[in-house]
Amino acid sequence: MDVLQAALDISLCRAMSVTSAGASRAPLPIRAGRIGASLAARAWRIDLRDHLIFPGLINAHEHLHVNAVPPLRSGAPFPNSYAWIAAFQAHFAEPAVAAALQVPKALRLRHGALKNLLAGTTCVAHHDPWHAALDATDFPVALLRDYGWSYALGWPGYGPPVSSSFAATPADRPWLIHLAEGTDATAQAELDQLDQLGCLAANSVLVHGVGLRERDVDRVIASGAAVVWCPTSNHALLGRSLDPRRLCAAGRLALGSDSRLSGARDLLDEMRAVAARGELSPRQLLGLATTDAARILRLPSRGSLAPGARADLVIVEDRGGDAESNLTGIRRSDIRAVVRDGVPRIADPDFAEWFAATGVDAVPVTLDGKPKLLAGPLAEPALLALEPGLERLAGRNARAHDATIEAGCY
Repeated sequence: MDVLQAALDISLCRAMSVTSAGASRAPLPIRAGRIGASLAARAWRIDLRDHLIFPGLINAHEHLHVNAVPPLRSGAPFPNSYAWIAAFQAHFAEPAVAAALQVPKALRLRHGALKNLLAGTTCVAHHDPWHAALDATDFPVALLRDYGWSYALGWPGYGPPVSSSFAATPADRPWLIHLAEGTDATAQAELDQLDQLGCLAANSVLVHGVGLRERDVDRVIASGAAVVWCPTSNHALLGRSLDPRRLCAAGRLALGSDSRLSGARDLLDEMRAVAARGELSPRQLLGLATTDAARILRLPSRGSLAPGARADLVIVEDRGGDAESNLTGIRRSDIRAVVRDGVPRIADPDFAEWFAATGVDAVPVTLDGKPKLLAGPLAEPALLALEPGLERLAGRNARAHDATIEAGCY
């Protein structure tokens, strides 16, 4: 059990709860770290008038341990990811890259998780070998577990072989594989090979797929497989990305950030860029990062505000307009609170009473210049030092702030 899981009953009142399926003004109960089916007889009541509550976001593709590694600054666009990997070899000799990779991997994994949490992502699919640090009870985000994975067919020796990995993955668990991200025929040839190997099935989750043609998209949809779309990374490395509309309409698309090594700063930045290009609507984007991702990755307790779901929440101000754009159009410092398992992990200072009520020490920090409170177990100095824009404020007592969010028991 997460050491920060809420033990008390909470009622979030007078806010609008928003999912890709619609919105509700009913109070949102939290019981034992999950969304409750009914309000408790006595609960800690938090008045969230003029606020919106969204499910915690799901990042469907990340490499957590490389977010502090400086990106390659030349050579793009590449014909495919193999060419990018070849170009990156000389980059390892750069002093800044070497220094970043000297940081212990456990700390780098934790940093990637914190980066996600700060932007409202509470669950991540980490597409790399498992590491013991990921099992820490106070790891910043929840993780996709019990899944199969491999890398593209042209990367022998890195990760498990495709056929054996797919065969070892139960049909009710997702199996993740990189395609070559090619703008040439590489990704198309790989899809053909996957199909010939019997590895294109309802639990297959293909990452990137930039080179997929219309008939390839037809095959993905017909097989029940899905694609994780990482558009910022695709544009940075390859100069283009796939057209998301048909896969999105079929419910076979999720959203990932890849990592800062090639992609966006975080999933919020990814969503805002997609919305600015007009590729998908705010409601569709919300679905990609919540309900669609949860279905594709077989995560029934994530990405939802239904009774029994994990109480993973993103709370923002209601600034008017359509509800979804209040999330898909903002930056991480605009978030009022990120909640995981019913406990605030980072929030504005006027949520101090919620931290106190759940027994969590809150540390004053600034995030991109704005004052915040961060859950104490996430405020390790070495961890904060890795994240640009996140600084601890010395000499201040988090509980000394006046609470302007009305809270109390009833």
